Amino acid sequence: MEYISVMQFAEKFGISERTARNYCASGKLEGAFLTGKTWNIPADAVLPQRRTVRKKVSPLLTMLREQKASRLKGGIYHRTQIDLAYNSNHIEGSRLTHDQTRYIFDTNTIGITDEIVNVDDIIETVNHFRCFDYVIDHAEDPISENLIKQLHLLLKAGTSDSMKEWFVVGDYKRLPNEVGGMETCSPLEVHREMKNLISNYNHCKRRTLDHILDFHVRFEQIHPFQDGNGRVGRLIMFKECLANGIVPFIITEELKLFYYRGLHEWGHINGFLTDTCLTAQDQYKSLLDYFKVASKVARSLRDH
Repeated sequence: MEYISVMQFAEKFGISERTARNYCASGKLEGAFLTGKTWNIPADAVLPQRRTVRKKVSPLLTMLREQKASRLKGGIYHRTQIDLAYNSNHIEGSRLTHDQTRYIFDTNTIGITDEIVNVDDIIETVNHFRCFDYVIDHAEDPISENLIKQLHLLLKAGTSDSMKEWFVVGDYKRLPNEVGGMETCSPLEVHREMKNLISNYNHCKRRTLDHILDFHVRFEQIHPFQDGNGRVGRLIMFKECLANGIVPFIITEELKLFYYRGLHEWGHINGFLTDTCLTAQDQYKSLLDYFKVASKVARSLRDH
């Protein structure tokens, strides 16, 4: 049997090393044993079940899962897949239209067009659909480096970037990069910074929209991947809203500049980003009303 260290187990599940050691010492990780002062944990060990009442799954998450399983067209799952993929990719430079995005999702073809279409735009659109399915399936899982890397792997698989030797799909960047002319975290520091970010976030017992936005801003400041950071970051925000009973939202092209300003000003004037996301929440809430999703599907910041 293969064994991993306390540090590897902690990184895998986004918990502190102290918590992992406590699980070992209390016998909650079956098969873990000491060699001297070092714990050896089976590589297939999972987090122990907590003796707490399981948080009720939101009606929206339930509906998304049901419609995903049935591949129902014309519902909230169908609309969210298309709107989220189109807007998130469009923010990053995709030239596919909303209708083309819908056509790809509905028929798995691009259709006939007189314009030149970038193959990567098509691949990343299809990949984004898979990312959102992954978000739905793992909405209640704790944030971890493995989960974040898996989203990046799904998003960038098969693209021209994946064929570049210096570009690592599903793992952290090897070369320095910047965002909006601003420096980001050095490749040598990414693992440490991401580990600290995830650990601090997972220690919040009751996460609000502010916690999710703060995580998003710090994630984008670290910019852990060579490319795809924005889309992965926005998928994580959607996931965490679903997990914590908060109305999720989609940053549209119309909100793009306000969104960028909010990221830049976070820590100085947090209201820029908060207001932008509240506006996006209102837009998504109108969809929930239209599709008759339960009125208590989530709790927005305005309800506090």
